[in-house]
Formats: sequence, C-alpha cells, structure tokens
Amino acid sequence: MATEIPQPNAGTIGPDARQSKRDLLYASIVVFFGIAAVSLSQQSALGLIPLKNLLKNELHENRAATAAFFFWLGLAWYFKPFFGIFTDAFPFLGTRRKSYILSGAVLSIASFIALIYTPHRYVPLLTMCIAINVFMVITSTAVGGFMTEKAQSLHASGRFASVFQIAYQTSGVIGGPLGGILAGMAFGWTGAASAAIMFLPIPAAIFFLKEKRVHVNSEVLLGDAKTQLIRIAKAKTMWGAAGFSFLFYFAPGIQTALFYRQQNVLHMSTEQQGTMFFLNGIFAIVTATIYGSYAAKRWNLRKLLLWCIVAGAIAQMGYAFYNSMTDAYIIESLWGLGWASADMALSDLYMRATPAGSEALGFSLMVSVRNLSLFGADWLGSKAMDTFHLHFSTMAFSNGLISLIAVPFVFLLPGFIVDHKDSRAEADAIPASTGKVLSQD
Repeated sequence: MATEIPQPNAGTIGPDARQSKRDLLYASIVVFFGIAAVSLSQQSALGLIPLKNLLKNELHENRAATAAFFFWLGLAWYFKPFFGIFTDAFPFLGTRRKSYILSGAVLSIASFIALIYTPHRYVPLLTMCIAINVFMVITSTAVGGFMTEKAQSLHASGRFASVFQIAYQTSGVIGGPLGGILAGMAFGWTGAASAAIMFLPIPAAIFFLKEKRVHVNSEVLLGDAKTQLIRIAKAKTMWGAAGFSFLFYFAPGIQTALFYRQQNVLHMSTEQQGTMFFLNGIFAIVTATIYGSYAAKRWNLRKLLLWCIVAGAIAQMGYAFYNSMTDAYIIESLWGLGWASADMALSDLYMRATPAGSEALGFSLMVSVRNLSLFGADWLGSKAMDTFHLHFSTMAFSNGLISLIAVPFVFLLPGFIVDHKDSRAEADAIPASTGKVLSQD
C-alpha cells in the first residue's frame, strides 16, 4: 500500500519565517530604545524648554541668538556621515554596531553629569552641549546603521520608519511635559534626567543586539574606509534622495520664534508649552502606527511621499493662525499628524536609498542633510524676523509654501526605490541571512 506523503500546511510558518519575525522584534527593540533615548535626552527635546527658558529669561538672549545656539550645538549632527564611516569601516572592540552604541551611551551619560556643573554663560553652555551631542551622535549613527541593515534584509523599511518615528515622537510625549516641569527647577535637574535616559540603550544592546565579532586587520582598515567613500560617492539614488529631502526641510523655520510667541503673546507657562509638545507627539505616534501597520503595506512609497509632503506643508501653514490657546491645541495636534507623516515617509526613503554595505554612512548622511536643513532654517527664520520685523503668520505661510517645492520631484524618484510597498510576504520568503536588498545602487 502506498504511503501518503503529508503535504505542507499553507498556514504553517517555517523556521526562516519564525527567525525573520524574531529578528524584526529584536531589532525593533534595539532601534526603539536607541532612538528614543537619543531623541528624548537631546537639548532639542527634554532640554528644549529648560535651555530656551534659560537663554531667554536668565541670559536675556534674543530669538536669533537662541536659534544660533541650537544651530551650533547640533554641529556633530551635521558631520554625522564621518561617524558613519567609522562605524561601517572600523570595527571597535570587534563589532560595528554594538560597541559604538554602548560606548556612545556611556560617554553621553558622563557628559550630561558634567553639564550639571557648567557655568550659566552662553559660551560654556554651548561648548558642553556640543560635546554631549558628539557622543550622542556615536550612539545614533550605530543604531541608524543597524536599523538600515535590518530594514533592507527584512524588506521592512516602512515598519522600521514607523518604529523610528514612534521612538522619535516619544521625546515629545514624555520630554515636552517633563521639560516644562524641569524648566521651573534648577537647570542641573535637566542634566541629571538626561543622563538617566541615556542609560536605556545599554541593556537593549546587550540583550537584543546579536552581532558576530569581526576580526580587525589593521592593514585593510583604510582600504575599507576608501571603499565606503567610493560607494557613497557613486550612489546617485542616495544623493537624489538627500537633495529631495533638502527641498522639503529647508524653508525659513519658525520653531524658536514659536517659543517666543508662546511666552510673549499667548503667555504660556513652561508647563503649557510642554503640553504642546505632548500633543505633537501623541498624534505623531498615531500617524506612525497607521503608517507602519497599514499605509506602508497598502500603497507604494511614491504615493505616500506625495500625500505626506502635502500634509506636512499644510500642517506648517496652520501656524499662521496660532493666536489663542484653543488655536494652539488644534494646530499642535494637526502638526503632529501632518509633519510626522512627511518625516516618516522621508525616513522610509532614506533606508531604501542607502547602499548596502554602507548603511551607517549612507543613512547618517541623509539624516545630516535633514538636521542641517532644519536647524539652519530655524536660524534663518529667526534672523529674518529680528532683522526685517516680519510677522509670525507670514513666516508660517512661507514655511509651508516653500516646502511644497519638493512635490514635483516626487515623480522623478527612481521607480525601483519608490514604486513598491512594504511586504511581509517577501521578507518571509527571503531569509535575512541572504542580505538581498531592494534598493542597492
């Protein structure tokens, strides 16, 4: 009698699929805690209200000087690609990601403790803040490189963009209200709280980031770095994505001007200003959840970029009507929905456009373009308002309209990058170990 051979159950999940899902979970944990800690502890998050409050009300700096302070403290973020070269090409203690995450976190903690004892003068504060950001960039770059590797190998750039955005917006949900409270206390408490937060990536990396140790051959290190630079220089798709990002982000900014308007015109307390960041973050997290769990699997990236950029620009123009507390609650909520969607779609683009093998360098280069655009635009906007006495609503409208310049360029992005969706099925069909990517130049 013939023996019946059992047929595989279509609903059965194979070992490769289970491993893929486990990798996605572990990588998401590392990315979430790494990005959340770096984003939350920054002077542009938890320290934003306390530091701007100190500059405005204790040191009596004007809008342009305050915006300049935040532009220069982010100096390391503009040179993030150089950190990317080291994490991609120069293994530290045998690893390219884990050791950099851990060392950057430890050095950041030590620097935040030093900030507690820094004199309250413009230059000493700025110098210490620049040093803090150097060490946070080390952690951020390594996390970004790890995230891009996993996003490409698991074909899940949309979901990692969602995790990235949720982690990033957690800084507003927690950092806004907490920063508002800390602004009413001695500034040293802000440094202490930031130091505690930067501890979070340490256990996440130790327990969930499994990385094979790399044998370091000193004779080939410089050759590896040269290879990284050549690969990036030839990555036309990546440079196109970076230029596209610049078009959206570089519009005369209003963030510092908004802080002054909240206190001087609407007479908000620092706690109320913290509530505004909370609203930003909550609605941005809602957007990020929808993007990663539904939108990225339902529509291709070209469509998402088109509609998300329009939504982000409209959200920016909404600040032209920022004239009362009721207006503020509504506009901040809408900003969380609109701006976050644009920021997330662009993060998705970054991960797809980054060349394989140069994940930290490529992703950090595009994020540097974003950071330089945002902080430079804020300084430009504040300087324009102080010099030419432009009205706040005029700047808000201009900010949104100029961002719309990026819309036509959505149709010029290469199809192999933006004309496909996130696909869990593809990820399950291709084991992570193959290293195949959809977006390699």
